[in-house]
Amino acid sequence: MSDDTLLDRLQRKADGRNIDPRAGILEGEGSQQQVKDPEPAKPGVGVLSTVPSRSGPDSAEAPSYYGIPVLKEPLWIWTIPAYFYVGGVAGAASVLGVALESFGGRRLKRLAERCHTVATAGDIVSAGLLIHDLGRPSRFLNMLRVFRPTSPMSMGSWVLAGSGAVNTAAWVLRRRPGVLGGLGRAAGRMGAVLGLPLAGYTAVLVSNTAVPLWQQVGRTLPLFFMSSATASAGSLLSLLPHTDAEEQVLRRFRIAGKVAELFTREAVELEARQVAEVGKPLRTGVSGALWMLSRTCSLAGLVVDVLPGRSRWKQVTADVLSTVGAVAARYGIIQAGKASARNPQATFQGQRQGLGAAQVDGNTAASDGKPLSFPLPVLGQGAASTAPQPNAPYARFMVTQPEP
Repeated sequence: MSDDTLLDRLQRKADGRNIDPRAGILEGEGSQQQVKDPEPAKPGVGVLSTVPSRSGPDSAEAPSYYGIPVLKEPLWIWTIPAYFYVGGVAGAASVLGVALESFGGRRLKRLAERCHTVATAGDIVSAGLLIHDLGRPSRFLNMLRVFRPTSPMSMGSWVLAGSGAVNTAAWVLRRRPGVLGGLGRAAGRMGAVLGLPLAGYTAVLVSNTAVPLWQQVGRTLPLFFMSSATASAGSLLSLLPHTDAEEQVLRRFRIAGKVAELFTREAVELEARQVAEVGKPLRTGVSGALWMLSRTCSLAGLVVDVLPGRSRWKQVTADVLSTVGAVAARYGIIQAGKASARNPQATFQGQRQGLGAAQVDGNTAASDGKPLSFPLPVLGQGAASTAPQPNAPYARFMVTQPEP
């Protein structure tokens, strides 16, 4: 600005051009960054003899939807499936801890305290994993600015924050005498109430997205996550030092979770197989390998756990196998969802079979009052087939003339 004259400064002040030319100078660290070459334009798509959305499975004729996926692939990183696992363990451990306090007596008091410690640590680690994915803590705090019962993400944020708060309070206050100890025990019970939602809300969250696989298994995936969380919490607590009396309780708890996990896994696979292209990621690719690893380890962990004998190596082997199976299941579900989002035929087939959001039972009208779907006339099939029903939505707009 040293070259500016008084006339230049007066002119800028008079006509409103208060622009500092120095703002356009490339200087500082950012000016030294290398910018990659712009992506080349995608080549044009040749004329297809069929419409991609009606071509069936992937083939040479319809490899994709005009060269691009229908949906954007989720951008979640490795911390999200880890958060699914740790949060589930924390929720199940909190429930077990309160149950032991209420019905276990003095001989299981130390195990109950251990459960609350695992739950508190799990809540803290879960919050850290979630914040790492979000980028900075303020984004997690912004999620708490709204309380929306109809949003799984909003409710999950509040469940995680509430569970962490009450479990921390319970861990700090439960050993205090008098009123403070009572408040700590009450906080622990509140943590158990929030434990089951914490273990299963993540499955509800992903099933409310447009990703074909996650949407398809929305009824069974929450049950699978909660069953797997029960087995995982029991296995993790069994790896810690414990007495024979505590082992009896932990063994029943983890075996119940493993059996439930086995049946709910079959339900998830059965629901995913209803649409061939939607369930394919659970059988092929990296996601299929992770899912098969999870199935094998979980089943092996259950078999080793029910074998006769009480040797320490057998128990540790079963617990490690179950833990690996639970972690692999979370990563497999995430990778399978991403793979289904990349496959346009998974989206098309699911929607054509009435598995989209517009076909939810009991939801026949959109928020603006218009119907979500209505029958269209089919020309060339005769007057009997083309005439709309009198009570059909928008029937007055669907009058067609039969062919002569």
